[in-house]
Amino acid sequence: MEKKSKIYIAGHRGMVGSACWRALKEMGYSNLIGRSSKELDLTNQADVLLFFKNEKPDVVIDAAAKVGGILANNNYPYNFLMENMQIQNNLIRTAHESDVKKFIFLGSSCIYPKFSTQPIKEEYLLTDSLEPTNEWYAIAKISGVKLCESIRRQFKKDFVSLMPTNLYGPFDNFDLESSHVLPAMLRKFHKAKIDNSEVTLWGSGKPMREFLHVDDLAQAVVFALENILPEHIYNIGTGTDVTINELALTIQELTGHRGNIIWDAEKPDGTPRKLMDSSKINALGWNPSYDLKKGIKNTYQWFLQNQDNFKEIKY
Repeated sequence: MEKKSKIYIAGHRGMVGSACWRALKEMGYSNLIGRSSKELDLTNQADVLLFFKNEKPDVVIDAAAKVGGILANNNYPYNFLMENMQIQNNLIRTAHESDVKKFIFLGSSCIYPKFSTQPIKEEYLLTDSLEPTNEWYAIAKISGVKLCESIRRQFKKDFVSLMPTNLYGPFDNFDLESSHVLPAMLRKFHKAKIDNSEVTLWGSGKPMREFLHVDDLAQAVVFALENILPEHIYNIGTGTDVTINELALTIQELTGHRGNIIWDAEKPDGTPRKLMDSSKINALGWNPSYDLKKGIKNTYQWFLQNQDNFKEIKY
């Protein structure tokens, strides 16, 4: 891939898209393009077609999605299913019809079955039922994976899907109604430290989760950009996981909170364990650089510097 190749990052202002933008800039890529949701409505097929006609990108990185945690997925199932399908279908179809050289589709580990054998291999996709609390988002992402696979198989085009584990990092969503577990905990523990109060968390604390710093995912995207990968889908993770309770204790330590932690066991836990097998991408040459403590410390520093400017997502 040439450094002057025109690379369109869909969702360039989000956590993942902005990390990809930073990583590519640091690697010397000089022809990056992005549009905000106000400038380009990715759910509008005609607008997407016109954008591709005018800009003619060589590469598309699809980091655009409607995302959220258990609460948001439960409360807005139609939005998560319909809007994600509209966004990715418009991008994938138009990229295919515009003869884009490479398309990188970013999905999620939630595409895999709830009770999948651990660690989760790529071939476990569609072998059992999904986690009900986020199946709407998962089904949308599965359709994107399969659409890219079908284009790759039928038209021999370089369309590849990367499935990251649970992400966190700078520019994450810290809104308590729609955020994922790690940023929600960071905000809760920080506020409780300021208020000198206890922290109440959902579930039992027993489920195990794997967490990947978004800058590591961005490096995986660069790796996929600069190499022709032999398969259509790759897991992107760290290969290690922790209990939600261990995560809480780590965040409590790094934020300096000294109060009690109360677990609300009446709230759902979600999938018991979700550890990714990332050996396929590791064997090709990509590996993460952040351990969990280093990554959370980095994210908390960003949080402290930007807590007055958080995007509060409303549906």
